[in-house]
Amino acid sequence: MTQAQLSFVHRFQAGENTDRPPVLLLHGTGGNETDLLPLGRLVAPGAALLSPRGQVLEGGVMPRFFRRLAEGVFDEADLRERTHELADFVSEARAAYGLDAPIAVGFSNGANIAAAMLLLRPGVLRGAALLRAMVPFAEPPQVADAAGQRVLLSSGREDPIIAVDNASRLAGQLQHAGIETTHHILDAGHGLTNEDVALTRDWINASF
Repeated sequence: MTQAQLSFVHRFQAGENTDRPPVLLLHGTGGNETDLLPLGRLVAPGAALLSPRGQVLEGGVMPRFFRRLAEGVFDEADLRERTHELADFVSEARAAYGLDAPIAVGFSNGANIAAAMLLLRPGVLRGAALLRAMVPFAEPPQVADAAGQRVLLSSGREDPIIAVDNASRLAGQLQHAGIETTHHILDAGHGLTNEDVALTRDWINASF
């Protein structure tokens, strides 16, 4: 399908199964709008796929969805602004392509902005698979109503970037906001594994 001219550079692939909710794919640092399309086809066969490119360039070359001040230290003001921009893009894309509210599948930086969107803009997403996510805000925002949303959080026990206790704290924040959260801690590092793929596919099939 021809890509609509929207606020984010993106790829859209129409779904073959209109009963499946669309999937919003959010790449990690240095990725782009094509990186997670194969993952989307694996975890949600037949679903429509929407994959934007982050609009921040780290070091002038690596796309991200928001700025960071150092490894694991986020520019929270920028994160809030970029989260609202991404949520607005999702609304644009839904109108342009005739989509229902999507499930997000995000990796690393993409998972972090998906977590921020769940907290700042509840209702934009039906749920999210957060693969290697960490706490996005030092003080979580007050969420008006996030009930009915579901989250899969998949962490690596040997992840050198995200400590397991940080990911567990994120799970607690999401649960406190009323989001049904399933947290798996895998024998893995920061990179994705076949187990992540299988867990995400099974979670989407069971939850949606």
